[in-house]
Amino acid sequence: MKKEELRIVFMGTPEFAVETLQALVEHEYNVVAVVTQPDKPVGRHGSVLQPSAVKQYALKQGIPVLQPEKMKDPVFVESLRSYRANLQVVVAFRMLPEVIWAMPVYGTFNVHAALLPQYRGAAPINWAIINGETQTGVTTFFLDHDIDTGRILLQKPFGIPDEADVEYVYDGLMHLGAEICLETIETIIASDGHPVSIPQADFQGILKAAPKIFKETCEINWQQPVKQVYDFIRGLSPIPGAWTTLISSDDKETVLKIFKSAKSDRKSDLLPGQILIEGKSLYVACMNGELLQILELQLAGKKRMTAKDFLNGNQAIEKMK
Repeated sequence: MKKEELRIVFMGTPEFAVETLQALVEHEYNVVAVVTQPDKPVGRHGSVLQPSAVKQYALKQGIPVLQPEKMKDPVFVESLRSYRANLQVVVAFRMLPEVIWAMPVYGTFNVHAALLPQYRGAAPINWAIINGETQTGVTTFFLDHDIDTGRILLQKPFGIPDEADVEYVYDGLMHLGAEICLETIETIIASDGHPVSIPQADFQGILKAAPKIFKETCEINWQQPVKQVYDFIRGLSPIPGAWTTLISSDDKETVLKIFKSAKSDRKSDLLPGQILIEGKSLYVACMNGELLQILELQLAGKKRMTAKDFLNGNQAIEKMK
């Protein structure tokens, strides 16, 4: 098979996917169409429609864009079929029905931000950091009936430093995802459309999931070891942000997001959630009196700030829950 014979349909929505689409375009692959989510209402009244990052890039490149409400819509299916793609590439999109992923003769492969079969699901980057992993990576795999379970094509590891947050890992995997996509297509070309792939059932070990994250997921539990609380905070920073309830000395409660913290070797006789203020330093007690230093935070309705700036106007605080 020759590179010029490939007709690729790309599917994706956020900035994370743009890096891979851009790599395909810059390496002169024939991307015949892009499929992305419908424009999203934004603004106070939802009167303004915001196109996805993928759509914005595709239109600048003159690539046709399809935005189906439902993936099984017969009109969309026929429109997609009319592009005669023989390969589909998916990055940060949605679950596809068989009528879509089985359409191209060379199949549909996905770029997933984890080392499958670990961290199947919608939030693999967050959960890898929350769980204190020191390594994650990217995987390409063929789509099948169940989400993130198809035969693995290639994998590339990525180290997670102890101080890294979601933004750091997101950026790293975004670039690595573009690289592995190009390498995967090269293997498909070299194998004449029949690359070696490995069933995920061949991988052993206890599986860790990466389910979608909701507001309730992000509430901090102070009754844990300091390392777990530290990992939880960086695993949700900067978006959506770990939060807690700040209680003042007059029992007033306020939601507080914490974006950056630091582990401390110090111990105290404080109960989980109780606060220690030393000068312009703010600490919160975790399990067994271990202290976590809070470095950057945000009160509801306020801007993100350092703990030092926060303490300038908030000395009368008692605990967090």
